[in-house]
Parts: sequence; C-alpha cells; structure tokens
Amino acid sequence: MISTYNDAINWMLNRTKFGIVPGLQRMEEMLLRLDQPHHHIKAIHVAGTNGKGSTISYIQSILLEAGYKVGTFTSPYIIDYREQIMFCGEMIGKEDFIMLVNKMKPIVEEVEKLPCGAPTEFEILTTMAFYYFGQVQEHDIFLVEVGLGGLEDCTNVITPLISIITSIGHDHHQILGNSIEEITVQKAGIIKKGIPTITAELKEEALNIIQKMAIKNESTLFEFDKQFKAIDLYGQDHECFNFVSQQNKFEQIEISMIGQHQIRNASCAIMAIELLTDTYGFQVTEKELKSGLKKAYREGRLEKISTEPMILIDGAHNIEGIQSLVESIKSHFNQHDITIVFSALKDKDVIEMVELLQNITNNIIMTTFDFPRAMSHEELIHIAETLNVDYEINFKEAIEKNVKKIQKNGILLLTGSLYFISDVRKYLVNKHN
Repeated sequence: MISTYNDAINWMLNRTKFGIVPGLQRMEEMLLRLDQPHHHIKAIHVAGTNGKGSTISYIQSILLEAGYKVGTFTSPYIIDYREQIMFCGEMIGKEDFIMLVNKMKPIVEEVEKLPCGAPTEFEILTTMAFYYFGQVQEHDIFLVEVGLGGLEDCTNVITPLISIITSIGHDHHQILGNSIEEITVQKAGIIKKGIPTITAELKEEALNIIQKMAIKNESTLFEFDKQFKAIDLYGQDHECFNFVSQQNKFEQIEISMIGQHQIRNASCAIMAIELLTDTYGFQVTEKELKSGLKKAYREGRLEKISTEPMILIDGAHNIEGIQSLVESIKSHFNQHDITIVFSALKDKDVIEMVELLQNITNNIIMTTFDFPRAMSHEELIHIAETLNVDYEINFKEAIEKNVKKIQKNGILLLTGSLYFISDVRKYLVNKHN
C-alpha cells in the first residue's frame, strides 16, 4: 500500500522506463479488471499534432462557464503531474491520486505477467483517468486528449460523443511514419462509426484521408473553412474573429491565446459546443460561449511570464508549432527585438526548427536540459556550430545572461520542447515573480 503522495508519484515515474509502446491490449486488460469504467464516460476525443490541449481548454472553459461538470485528461504536464487529470479546472487532489495509484498497482503487477507485457506510465495514467471519471467522479463531459497518434493510442478504447482532429504535422516519425498521409491514417484512427467528427486540418493530402475514414465509418464530418469558418478581425494584443456555421453566427469573439492557429482551435471548440447543444441536449448561451472563450488559458502557449523585462514562453515542439509561433510573433510583436533561447528533444527536426526561428531573429541561443530524450552536450554543441548560432549548456545561465541584455523594446522568448518549457516555467516563476 502506497501511503504518501511522493511515493505515488515515484511509482508512476518509475514506469517511464517502459517507454512508449503502441497498442491497446494492455489497456484492455487493465480496464477489464476495473469492470470497464470507460464504458461509463461521456467523452470528446481530441487528436492532432498541434492544438489538442488548446482546443480542450476552449471547450472546458465554455462548459464551465455554462455550469457543467467537466473532466479533462491532457498531457504532458507543465506545472504539476496531477494537472493531467483535472475536474472543473482543478487538479485532482493528492488523496485521490494516491487512491488511484493504489487501485492500479496490483492490476499493473498482474497484467505485466501476461504476454502483452508491462503497462507503460502513460497507459496507467490513462486508465486511472478512465477509472476516476467512469467510477468515482460524476461528470457531465470528459475531454480526452490523445497521447500519440490515435489509431493505436491507449485512449482509443473509448466511443466518444464527438471526435476532433486538430492540425496534422510531422512528429514522432519513428512511430507514426514519415509522410503526412501515414501520420493522418494514425490520427484519423479515432473516427468511430456513426460519431460526428470535427477537423481543423487544411492540407488536402490529410483531408482526403480524413474524409475517406469519415465516409467508411458513416461519421458526419465538419471541416474548418467548409461547414464552419472564422473571419479574422485582427486584434492587437489578442485574437478577434467572427464564427459562422450552417446554423449559427457569432460576432466579435475574443480569445486571449495568440495566433491564427488558436482561431482555428477555438472554432473547433465552438463547433463541438454546437454539436453538444443540437445533438446531446447541452445548453450554452452565446454570452457563456464568448465569456468562456475569452477566459480560456493554457500555460506554455505564448504565455507572458514577465512584463519588465518581457519574457514569453511557448511550447512549439515541432516544425508546425514553430511555424505557427513565427507567424504569431510577426503578427503581434514585429516591432520588438527578439532574443530566443531554444531547446528541443534530440529526435526532433532541430536544424529545420532553428532555421525557421531565424526568420524572426538572428539572436538565438541553443541550450539543453535534464531529460532522457534531450540533446546531450555534445549534440547541442555540434548542432549549434553547424547552424552558426550561440549555445549555452546550462539553460538557467542562458536565461539569466540574456535577461540582463534585454532592452526596453526587447523580448526574451523561450521555446521548444514542452518538457523544456515545463522546467523553464518553474524556474522563471520562482525567479522573476
């Protein structure tokens, strides 16, 4: 029996040694021993390369504003491990977390003796979330973010009310494939028979596959720029747009998260709310929808940590994320002198990511951090010298040296891996607030 929160966290983190193993058999074995809790949840399932977490934040914020009880399962965490399982905008309590770990421990020990092998940390965490909302915590809706891919992701044991596929890009090549088509087949694997699907994807090669999967599964497909669209009104320190669908028109919608991609994410959320109200009996007023969207917030997404000096952090962890970041900086901060401290995992397209960042500044400092998949010191130095950019092995020193150099019109932007951003945010919040 695990009795302390630290012991519970350590037990979970010890499971990271089993890595990422696609497939559903271990999930099915664990859920079977818990009396199939995932059959008792009302879920929205969200897949995509970028935008999953933000889309969930928008839906959550709207429904909380309308008085609904909302559970969420998202990853990775930025501040606290427990934020991956939340209820009504709050992390589950430490006592509940300990209870869930104790519930899972004997089941995991039993399943790992089977031919399917040892459950991974993410599979256990996912099962904990399904058990919590399926057996413990009453809820009106449960928002579930895919961990990796979709088809063979461990969340893909549910039959949701709605499936959402955000934007699709190149990521996790070693598991999902090298082409957009291969990756889309995995993402579109969450489309279920007779369940409506919403997508923000714009690339024709990806849309073709999503459309075919929707037809095959008799799923009504709602595509951004077709069945619903957004008209950008170009806000200064926020985004402002009109939303138009086949049934609704909402004008002067404001969102606090910056970027054209956030308008698409918010539009997907509005479309999901429309389906919840039209098909499943939810009630949300226009005032609640607009207020929820404006309040929606997600740490590490072009988040302002400090005003003087201005420090921004953004978890742009792949090429498409960096492209969106560059567009957002050009749109909202083009009058500022930008200094970037950047770190990515070694299995990412680091060189291309840095080359994209060079479109907004030549003042880039590469660094690394303490994480198993982070760049080693040798890899960092080699890539930095190849790109002819500066490097600093200790990210804290990189921050401190460059904070001192920021002028009145300057911005220090820290970006890259979400795991890096998590470490950076903890350091900055403690140091500069």
